[in-house]
Amino acid sequence: MAPWWARSLRGRVTLIATAVAALVLIPVGIAGVLVTRSVINASVFSETRDTAERIAYEMRGGALPMGAAIPVPRPTVDLIQVVGPDGQILGSSDAARTLPPLSDVRPTAKNRVVNTTSCLPTECVHLTAVRVSMFADSPIVYAGRSTPEVLASRTLEVIVFAEVAMLIGLTAWATWLVTGRALRPVATMRAELDAVHAGDLSNRVTQPQGDDEVAQLARSVNGTLARLERSAEQQRQFASDASHELRTPIAGLRAQLESAQLYPDDTDMRALVHSALRDTDRLEAIITDLLLLARIGSRVDVVRERVDLADLVRKELAVRSDKLPVRVDLADGVVVEGVRLQLARVLTNLLDNAQRHAEHTVCVTVAVEEPDTGMLAVENDGMEIAESDRERIFERFTRLDAARSRDSGGTGLGLAIARDVAMAHRGEIRVDDCRGGARFVLRLPLANQ
Repeated sequence: MAPWWARSLRGRVTLIATAVAALVLIPVGIAGVLVTRSVINASVFSETRDTAERIAYEMRGGALPMGAAIPVPRPTVDLIQVVGPDGQILGSSDAARTLPPLSDVRPTAKNRVVNTTSCLPTECVHLTAVRVSMFADSPIVYAGRSTPEVLASRTLEVIVFAEVAMLIGLTAWATWLVTGRALRPVATMRAELDAVHAGDLSNRVTQPQGDDEVAQLARSVNGTLARLERSAEQQRQFASDASHELRTPIAGLRAQLESAQLYPDDTDMRALVHSALRDTDRLEAIITDLLLLARIGSRVDVVRERVDLADLVRKELAVRSDKLPVRVDLADGVVVEGVRLQLARVLTNLLDNAQRHAEHTVCVTVAVEEPDTGMLAVENDGMEIAESDRERIFERFTRLDAARSRDSGGTGLGLAIARDVAMAHRGEIRVDDCRGGARFVLRLPLANQ
């Protein structure tokens, strides 16, 4: 089972940051040690080579007498020996006087300078061997110095990797603190969300200042809570309205049946059956519309196809027998992608609504409103819809007071169905301004060519 700190987001982020720091700093530390050793090594050999070359130059010019102590040009390179071809020491510096030959490496005529290391009984040295001349009996000049402590021991590695370990630990500590501070608003939001319940969706989470990801998350959460609250309120209102709309025909039907049961001899069976069938038809229409509203946008209706709006209008008008004439202005080629039956239902609802409220005529228009938007408009010359009512009429079971007497036979769900279908097709439906009457406009995105 993972430790407690690895089971939290804060711990996982810290672990990842620590691992990344280790993956970066350890190679950097190794590279730093190698580069430092190489630079120091090259610097030491540069000093020993310069010293050996200088002594060899003085010997070729006869300026360096044999037998006497060889002067040291650089204080740091104090181990100097001149060794003959037979291995005999011909001269040395004071520091190397009591030492055996510094090395048995003998440069050749082709490779007259050789850098090497050698360990004497007392210490290890870095030295350079230089051949004085090209002759076979040429003496060899050895110039060296004690190997620097940083190269002779592992002190450099210990220091570097101790610093790397400290940096990794500092990274983990800083990440833990920064992550904790960054996630503090998330913990607050979690606690506030735990307090939200279905009975009260009015609470909102605290939104941090700024525009970072946490602030955007808080805004999204508050937006989701607002939509849930609005949806819950709409569901409660819908349940109340639906129960009222269903109760009215049921109560009327029950009253007629009870009256027929109490007074069978005084009951006109033909009129009773006709009235009962009318109420049953209304119940069936309401239930059918309610089921359609529940199904719009769900996976039940996933079969979409290309629909030509002008062709849809022509086919719908061909099977209707309206009491008022319908004028059309149809642009061909306005093709959208959607569920044909649902779009046909929107057109039917708009035409039914227009026929109920029109005075003399109804007009249907299909056109391309924008380069990527198709428009279907249904207009009637009846009562104009007030600005304050243009959103409310799309709510379920909403009827304007001025139209109640003329809206017989409707379920009160037609425009609500039209709005939900438009939204499910990534479009919109609204009431636009017109001269004398009401104009309903459905806008849908055009299908890709």
